[in-house]
Amino acid sequence: MTDSSSTPDSPVALITGGGSGIGAAVARQLLAAGYRVTVTGRGEERLRAFAVELGEPAGLLTVAGNAADYDCVQSAVDRTLKEYGRLDTVVANAGTATHDSVAEGDPAGWTDMVLTNVLGPALLIRASIDALKETRGRIVLVGSVAGFVPTPGNIYGATKWAVTGLAENTRRQVTEWGVGVTLIAPGRVETPFWDSYGSLPPGQLLTADQIADSVVWAIRQPAGVDVNTVVVRPIGQPN
Repeated sequence: MTDSSSTPDSPVALITGGGSGIGAAVARQLLAAGYRVTVTGRGEERLRAFAVELGEPAGLLTVAGNAADYDCVQSAVDRTLKEYGRLDTVVANAGTATHDSVAEGDPAGWTDMVLTNVLGPALLIRASIDALKETRGRIVLVGSVAGFVPTPGNIYGATKWAVTGLAENTRRQVTEWGVGVTLIAPGRVETPFWDSYGSLPPGQLLTADQIADSVVWAIRQPAGVDVNTVVVRPIGQPN
């Protein structure tokens, strides 16, 4: 896939955790729509493979780094602004799960999960807000149904409850600057998220592209329209 529709005036999006899953699906759709896109991720090889898969389009910048490290996040924003001259949308998509419980799980993995899932989106907001003020852009936070529906012992869910709160707290501050905030909360999605779980969960699953449809729909709302919370479940998921 190559993109010939972007121009020096095309809008620009930065997506954390953009080398696979939902982030990669959003990147593909935005590139196809003429956006210029930066994707970040911890794995340089995965980002490289993603760029090659897409035909190394001119409108794609890949930046390796940790979404929970402010210097890395600020560097990604700075490189995006240097490369493209503007920033219209950030998508806080990077996330991880330990798939264990607060009463019986292994605390060794919790620090990284909390930092990635909760601190990461806050750092992205902080690093990008000045640029987004200039474009009257949009912040998209990828949360989860687990951030609305309590399940027994689900510490991952607790991090997503924090993201649910962060979205509305952020909206209340940045809306006066003309910046929109959208929380996209998926139900079960077939992505590499489940790799450490050992298997896919039972029942119908959404695809990454189906969630990306919702993300891109929110991003491309008319000026002055702020879609704030979108919960997307597969048919058949009761919780």
